Amino acid sequence: MAEHRPWHGTQKFVAVMPALFVLLWSTGFIVAKYAVPHAPPLAFLLWRYASVVLVLLPVIVFTGAPWPRNAATWLHVAAVGVLLQATYLGGVWWSIAEGMPAGASALIVGLQPLLTAFFAGAVGERATARQWLGLVLGFAGVVLVLTDRFTLQGVGLAPLAANVLALAGITAGTLYQKRFGVGVDLRTGSAIQFGASFLVTLPWVLASGRWQVDLAPGFWFALAWSVVVLSLAAMALLLTMIRRGRATEVASLMYLTPPATALLAWALFGEVLGLKAWAGVLVAMSGVALVMHKRRNGGAS
Repeated sequence: MAEHRPWHGTQKFVAVMPALFVLLWSTGFIVAKYAVPHAPPLAFLLWRYASVVLVLLPVIVFTGAPWPRNAATWLHVAAVGVLLQATYLGGVWWSIAEGMPAGASALIVGLQPLLTAFFAGAVGERATARQWLGLVLGFAGVVLVLTDRFTLQGVGLAPLAANVLALAGITAGTLYQKRFGVGVDLRTGSAIQFGASFLVTLPWVLASGRWQVDLAPGFWFALAWSVVVLSLAAMALLLTMIRRGRATEVASLMYLTPPATALLAWALFGEVLGLKAWAGVLVAMSGVALVMHKRRNGGAS
């Protein structure tokens, strides 16, 4: 019998997953510019969650993807979805719509890698001294990138609380996925997560009375990009990396989101980047490199 050899293409894809994830995830802030004029934030997210489920259900039926076999697993998967989607995205989008500057929002959420490392003992992990140094450097880089855009002047308590809740949501969701999310099919798991997020978000949209959307081309573009690129591709990469790697290392990639978004805004919209911002990009990249560094024998440093 011929010896089975792993497909090298798979190994190469795994190697580029972090960079691909950062690139895709960073477009979320860009596509929001197209969505905001056409829909209230929570209403847009409601459309996004529903659309993801509608896309996934035929795929699940056609491919025969297995559903979780017990209620406890369904609840665990739904909890991850509510934390990573309804809580994190809902908190960030709503707070920005209520007056939270995008730079301040990104900086608050940028604390997530540090919080994840602090609570990583809950999933049996411990950050090394080198990784803690990388985490601090990464956050310093984010501060440099966002320093010219950070202000809390005129921000109310409710938007600030919503942003802190979003920070808690993505931190808890990352750790919860690492603890309970192993072994669930990504197709059915994603359908459960976005379905649960839809059910959690729907009462808030109905209570706000703000569900009208402008079905203009810009809305459909933002929705399609959010569904295919962010909710399906980027989220699948995130969940896969959490399963395969350490929660602290995966969380550190979030430090690269503000620099990558700033670079995209510079390239697409001509937004000016000062010397501090460019320095912040380099510092953030250096910090993440320290966190992700492996010894040559394959062990974590």
